[in-house]
Amino acid sequence: MRLGELSQAGRTPDLPLTLHLVGDQLVLERLLRVLPGQRYVALARWQGRPVLAKLLVGSKAPRHFQRELGGAELMAGQGLTTPELLAQGFIDGQGGWLLFEYLGGAQSLWDVWCEAAREPLLNDDQQNVLAAALAAIGQMHAQGLWQADLHLDNLLRHEGRLYLIDGGGVRRETAGQPLSRARVLENLGVFFAQLPAELDSYLEELLIHYLLANGEHALPLEMLQAEIAKVRRWRLRDYLRKTARDCSLFAARIGAFGLRVVRREAEPELQPLLTDLDARIDAGHIYKTGGAATVARVECGGRSLVGKRYNVKNLLHWFKRFWRPSRAWHSWREGNRLRLLGIVTPTPLAVIEQRWCWLRGRAYLITDYCDGQDIITRFEAYKQATPPENELLALDRLFAALLRERISHGDFKGHNLFWDEKQGAWSLIDLDAMRQHRNARSFARAYARDRARFLRNWPVDSALHQLLDQRLPQVPGTCPN
Repeated sequence: MRLGELSQAGRTPDLPLTLHLVGDQLVLERLLRVLPGQRYVALARWQGRPVLAKLLVGSKAPRHFQRELGGAELMAGQGLTTPELLAQGFIDGQGGWLLFEYLGGAQSLWDVWCEAAREPLLNDDQQNVLAAALAAIGQMHAQGLWQADLHLDNLLRHEGRLYLIDGGGVRRETAGQPLSRARVLENLGVFFAQLPAELDSYLEELLIHYLLANGEHALPLEMLQAEIAKVRRWRLRDYLRKTARDCSLFAARIGAFGLRVVRREAEPELQPLLTDLDARIDAGHIYKTGGAATVARVECGGRSLVGKRYNVKNLLHWFKRFWRPSRAWHSWREGNRLRLLGIVTPTPLAVIEQRWCWLRGRAYLITDYCDGQDIITRFEAYKQATPPENELLALDRLFAALLRERISHGDFKGHNLFWDEKQGAWSLIDLDAMRQHRNARSFARAYARDRARFLRNWPVDSALHQLLDQRLPQVPGTCPN
């Protein structure tokens, strides 16, 4: 295949695929990232050796190629540790390619972070990840460079060394001279905004690792916190927009006669379920049926999932619902919101709305299945005793996160809170009434209702009720004490 033809290959071209470059052949063996018709990043074989290939095609190829090449040359030119650029070229009318040294067995700092994420906050492993990342960022900034798309996935650990990758996101002020303070704060805001908000109280401690590599500027904590908050707001808006369109994360078909959005990584596995959804839900293990919703555990490819069907009870019910987003769509959006904010909930996998000329009918939501116990069952033996401290601490973290993000659940009964053993955290389900509040007063009222509903799971005179009432945070003016 010629390079130019790759722009018509779609998202999943057949592999292995041989590309004929100038005087060479490049065999693509595994795709790592795809932006259909524009960018293909792959593990490939070139001149008998494995390489990381970045292929830029389509109408934007000249600009993207120059950006990738310029960024790679900037990092190498300033002496930063980055994979060696082995070959590059551009063919007018077809596209460009950059072939980098392949770091076999390398692990991104994001993967390392995820492995350590379940441990107590800022333990040694987490400290080591952030220290290495901030030192590398400081070295870039000291050389006048910054990574516009700065995150832990752009830092690879290989054979004891830390490599900076993704030249396409590298920018410069004045190469060889430290970045201005404003640019440093902006870039660090991008970095910290992608980490758990619980770490914000440790910012001053973490910044020491950065300042050891680049002590050019004093970094006011208030200004950095403002940058972090701004980036977090932008990331949330951007991510929620992606949940409603076709992109690298989601496969979406939205129109006047139907809506279907599926998490792209799960789409092949879910296809048999989605083609026969009603029958699979009706044949599953039913948790709730009749009325406004039917909830069932279904099996798909050896994996347990939860299918929730939002029914139309009668004509009057349809008149109340057809003109506004379905409860399935609301739960889909809120589930994805929680995941981005670091609050545990079963992964939302797919949402479907039946439509006729944009008028909504039945709707469906598919999520991962949480096989843990709900909090009522799990705390049954502790009505007059103290539950395990790790589970109480996880509950503290959950309520602190809901307060921080101004999120109310709307139906905070114990059956909607499950213990997730893998993550060591409480997982929220049934998000139909969930809301993130802009107004502090409306949130305070909603939070007070959630807190009171949660405590009603246990008798007022029980030791457990009194313990939780003492531990759970309060919003000033909403609780009696």
